[in-house]
Amino acid sequence: MRHRKKFNHLGRKTAHRKAMFANMATSLIMHKRIKTTLAKAKALRPFIEPLITKSKNDTTHSRRIVFSRLRDKDAVSELFRDIAQKIQDRPGGYTRILKIGKRLGDNAEMCYIELVDYNDTYSVDKQTKTKKRRTRRSKSDNTPETKIVENNETKKEEVKEVEENKGDKE
Repeated sequence: MRHRKKFNHLGRKTAHRKAMFANMATSLIMHKRIKTTLAKAKALRPFIEPLITKSKNDTTHSRRIVFSRLRDKDAVSELFRDIAQKIQDRPGGYTRILKIGKRLGDNAEMCYIELVDYNDTYSVDKQTKTKKRRTRRSKSDNTPETKIVENNETKKEEVKEVEENKGDKE
């Protein structure tokens, strides 16, 4: 029975799974976005998010804990130097999973897993929309209503020309 056993083993032994997560987490830290299967991304999220939280507190102890999980000196220094500065005020939720469809060969669900603060497409600060007020009065002749009227008149003229051409041919 597998009662209360929540995490996905991904069809791998423990050592293989830990090594795979270490490699995937290192790639995510270095490249800020990786493409993988949905099951692996969902399993990677609980692995990487506590490490990112540890990076907020830059002490020797936390660096050693993160290094014991990642096993890559460059990734640890990148995490503590650059990423920790960017996510300092974020309370959690450092990663985002974006589904991209199914893989051609085996129909596996594919996705991107990325660090949230490094994607400018979804950031709230960059997308400030200006609210436009709609009024009934027109300020100039270039309003959408006058354009529609002009388009209808040109269409009527075109229809008349077509009808005249039909009459000439007969």
